[in-house]
Amino acid sequence: MAAKKILFVSQEIAPYLPANEISSFGKALPQSLQGKRFEVRTFMPKFGNVNERRNQLHEVIRLSGLNIEINDNDHPLILKVASMQPVRIQVYFIDNDDYFIKEDSDIDAFGSNRADNDERALYFARGTMETVRKLKWDPEIIQCSGWMTALTPLYMRALYTPDNDAAPKPKIVYCIEPSNPDMAPIDTEIVRKLIEDGLPHELVEKYSADSMDVNTLHRIAIDNADAVVFLTPEPDQELLEYISQKGIPVLSKQDIDEKGVAQFPDFYESI
Repeated sequence: MAAKKILFVSQEIAPYLPANEISSFGKALPQSLQGKRFEVRTFMPKFGNVNERRNQLHEVIRLSGLNIEINDNDHPLILKVASMQPVRIQVYFIDNDDYFIKEDSDIDAFGSNRADNDERALYFARGTMETVRKLKWDPEIIQCSGWMTALTPLYMRALYTPDNDAAPKPKIVYCIEPSNPDMAPIDTEIVRKLIEDGLPHELVEKYSADSMDVNTLHRIAIDNADAVVFLTPEPDQELLEYISQKGIPVLSKQDIDEKGVAQFPDFYESI
């Protein structure tokens, strides 16, 4: 039986960013699956505090060079890669100085307080989708973790077409991290920017009346996901009710703490 292809799209992965519960999960889960009925590839933003020399990142010229236009501005896509040890998983870094270079005003590794977080998430989602297309590697499962990845389910659901015409549309899992009180509001122009980037009007127009906070991003992801994983023991009640209305499978933080990453193959099969 051919190995099942899983694409992990993560906001943070240890050791590229400091180890914490979320970044360690971003490392442990792909490593636990690689080679065990699964073929794994991983994407994350190349934030400015990722040490390229220590982690042996190098640019992949054949995958770089695309210009992504956002709000009438061109942003070149730079793709770098490293090998996550000890199981040698390919980690692809989406890089662009306009969005991911570290700024003095950043309050954390992701710049959660920036006013352009909508564009940063859009750029990362588009860059990930275009790179997967270039790789001609059709994932069967896509797991996205963190608010920075929240637009990726939308792009992969609405605009991605598998290289193999016979390949089914991938199943999408979205992981919600603990809330961040310092997260900046989302630009109210996000819907216009998504439509200008080719997203169907009927898919995104409904968010125009949304609260335009991080839960807006989460709702966009949930609407395009087949399952949700909570990486926080205290999930937002508003999001819990929203997911309940969708009727999609949910894996709780308690489930993860009790059973670990070993339960994920069965969880994927249940979707």
